Amino acid sequence: MIGQRQGIIVWLNSVKHAKMLRRFGNVHYVSRRLKYVVLYCNQEEIDELMNKLKTYSFVKKVEPSFKPYVKIEYENSKPDKAKEYDYKMGI
Repeated sequence: MIGQRQGIIVWLNSVKHAKMLRRFGNVHYVSRRLKYVVLYCNQEEIDELMNKLKTYSFVKKVEPSFKPYVKIEYENSKPDKAKEYDYKMGI
C-alpha cells in the first residue's frame, strides 16, 4: 500500500549515476545540465534514505521537498473589485 509520498532532490557530481538511484524510489526527473535527480519515496522512509544517499561519493547534496507541508488553501481567494471590473472590460 502506498502512503504519503515526498520528493527528494539529489545533487550529483555526474549524471551517469542517476540510473542507479532507481532502487531507492521512483525517479521523476533527471536534469543533465544542472546535474540533479528528483526522486519520490514514502514519507516514513525519507530520513534514513537521505542519510544513506549522503554516504555515496557521487552525491554532492541531498534536499527534501517541502511540497507536502505547503498550505494550499488560501485565505483571501476572492479577487479585488477593481481587478474584477478590469477583467469585465476586456482589457
